[in-house]
Amino acid sequence: MAINKIITAEEAVAGVKDGMTIMIGGFLGTGTPECIIDALVAKGVKDLTVIANDGGLPVGAYDAKTARGVGKLLEKGMIKHIIASHVGMNPLIGDGMIAGTLECTLVPQGTLAEKIRAANYGLGGVLTPTGVSTPMEVEKDELGRDKQVLELNGRKYLLEMPLHADYAFCRASVADTFGNFYCAKATKNFNYVMAGAADHTFIATEKLVQVGDVDPDIWDVPGVVVEGIVEGEPVWQI
Repeated sequence: MAINKIITAEEAVAGVKDGMTIMIGGFLGTGTPECIIDALVAKGVKDLTVIANDGGLPVGAYDAKTARGVGKLLEKGMIKHIIASHVGMNPLIGDGMIAGTLECTLVPQGTLAEKIRAANYGLGGVLTPTGVSTPMEVEKDELGRDKQVLELNGRKYLLEMPLHADYAFCRASVADTFGNFYCAKATKNFNYVMAGAADHTFIATEKLVQVGDVDPDIWDVPGVVVEGIVEGEPVWQI
């Protein structure tokens, strides 16, 4: 019997509770599952730890009438701690840090992606030269874990530990009813590494097809890591 994972956006966020850690795909709103974000806002959970590339965009950015991506959660004060690599486009993050209502941990973008990938693929960590001979050597990481410096073949590396979440919310351009999916162009960004790096992965897709309707070679992410699929994600102008 065919497996059908179609659910509503409300069902996708039903299990998210106050204080949980969630991953959100996208890059300044490009590739973010907006309909799932909207359902989270409506649910009203708080004290979230959000792992994302950035803080989305505030109202008014690029003439937007509403906030975009993670910016919607920041606007409602739903985030306690954001772990990201680029936050300069959303002044709400700086405001929250100054007010003491928001913790922000910056992680180099490549390191952030690799830490998420390590959790996704079951790796014990990743070695990177980024941060060697800087304060990153002695600072604790985003979860309060000590850093280690290892030397291999005469070169020093930081051991960066995996970054895992309770929920990962990703966006697809096309998906089938089992959850196999791919993302077009710039929407790939963090969606591919995040899908599978959490206890639960849900996607929102622009287009839905039946299993077998398209050449399976187009799929970049296997549906086995996807728990549920939300239809009707608006087409994003890249």
